[in-house]
Amino acid sequence: MNDDDGALASHDTATAIALRTDALEKAQGYARASRSAATWRAYESDWRVFGAWCDAAAVSALPATPETLAMFLSSEAADGRAPSTLQRRLAAIRLVHLAAEHPSPHDAIAVTEVMAGIRRAHGRPPVKKAPAVDLEIRSMVDALELTTTQGLRDRVVVLLGFAGAFRRSELVALEVSDLERRPEGLLVTIRRSKGDQEGEGQIVAILAQPTSPWCPVAAVEAWLRHAGITTGPILRRVYRGGRTEAEKPLSEQSVATIVKRLAGRVGLEAADYAGHSLRRGFLTSAARNRADLLKLLAQSRHRNVETVRGYIEDEKRFENHAAEGLLADSRLP
Repeated sequence: MNDDDGALASHDTATAIALRTDALEKAQGYARASRSAATWRAYESDWRVFGAWCDAAAVSALPATPETLAMFLSSEAADGRAPSTLQRRLAAIRLVHLAAEHPSPHDAIAVTEVMAGIRRAHGRPPVKKAPAVDLEIRSMVDALELTTTQGLRDRVVVLLGFAGAFRRSELVALEVSDLERRPEGLLVTIRRSKGDQEGEGQIVAILAQPTSPWCPVAAVEAWLRHAGITTGPILRRVYRGGRTEAEKPLSEQSVATIVKRLAGRVGLEAADYAGHSLRRGFLTSAARNRADLLKLLAQSRHRNVETVRGYIEDEKRFENHAAEGLLADSRLP
């Protein structure tokens, strides 16, 4: 082989390495995108918890045996961890094992039986945040100082979050380009959500209420105009002096904080409320207003129709009740 052939081979090898490296980075990026950033953070935390326990117990975390995993789960359950938390820990442990090309112990009989026992012994319904229904939403908005930048922004958080039945993650991810003005209100495109992991996009209609002081469309327009926002995130952090930056969108936790603060301000128990109260509040209020099930589904975008049907049934439980009149005092006129 002459010098030219050697140089060509060297060039081809370098090109191949660069090509593989680039492809691997892209593959890792797509794999990372398979789950939300919040899920990955939770998995990383779960793995650290498992690793610390294994270190303390002087057992191997990677690879772990089914017996080790069963003991870990039992210890966590005894410390009060919810079955749902343990199920997530299992998912994290499984991913780490598979990524390291080790068999995962998560589905061994020793593990599945322990988890079944934990669910039976410690299973409990999830603690649900209180719904912020329409009257409470109005009170929260009335309690805002609308001469301030923060007040105008928080009005959008409450009214748009409620009217769109948005999840916190959906609300803070909205950008100006996601809004389409219509004579009847706004069409809002949700680019990705919990119910749309493939990113196909979902559209929610926000109905304008022109004569109402609680119109979500008017609140959005007033906020964008006041803050001078024409592109980028709609909801942003507010600094002293009312300054905002596109690079600092509002966080999911901030939505919860705003709702809690306003709930406490209007005399509600702040601890009972959070960001999800806006979504639950819309569904509860609409069900009380006898909204059509299909319209509710269109707004909430739930994958499971029974979840939304439950809101309707909750509001009808005392209608034509089977016990009506059974224990009434017949001696009363």
